[in-house]
Amino acid sequence: MIHSPEPWVEFHNKENHYFEENIEVWRAMEEAVNNGKVRSIGVSNFKKADLNNILEHSTIKPVVNQLLIHIGNTDFGLLEQAQQNNVLVEAYSPVAHGEILQNPEIKQMADKYQISIPQLAIRYCLELGTLPLPKSQTLSHVANNADVDFEISKQDLEELKKLPQINSYGDSSSFPVFSGK
Repeated sequence: MIHSPEPWVEFHNKENHYFEENIEVWRAMEEAVNNGKVRSIGVSNFKKADLNNILEHSTIKPVVNQLLIHIGNTDFGLLEQAQQNNVLVEAYSPVAHGEILQNPEIKQMADKYQISIPQLAIRYCLELGTLPLPKSQTLSHVANNADVDFEISKQDLEELKKLPQINSYGDSSSFPVFSGK
């Protein structure tokens, strides 16, 4: 997997997309697939132009694009692009490093469904057609996170889609993906 389309210190730098370098890395990864060393290859944190670059210059398209997606941070354009190209979007940090636990609107909706906020957040990602990648070290949280056998109503899903962007990820804000750099 190419974890970022550019070095972290230049994360989503508008001036240099590293298109040529990403194609060079991608071709090496395609060679690994063709030689039977790996079964699938993908990308992470690739915006539209970055993903288009790979799609236009490859023989094997990415299986996945891992993206930061959660309630209050969903790039619907990126989702649509991935879905149109049959690239699975893996939604990492669906609970926003815990920051959505503080949101009263999200808590109210979770209460309406008699579920936890993480369950609502994970189900939101599933409803969008993504594969959520929640993380927990607590076994009871892992079990709770897996218990998402319910549906969010269309009206409630639309409400969640419109919630404002999260501006701070607390202690995680220094990481480029969360800082908005």
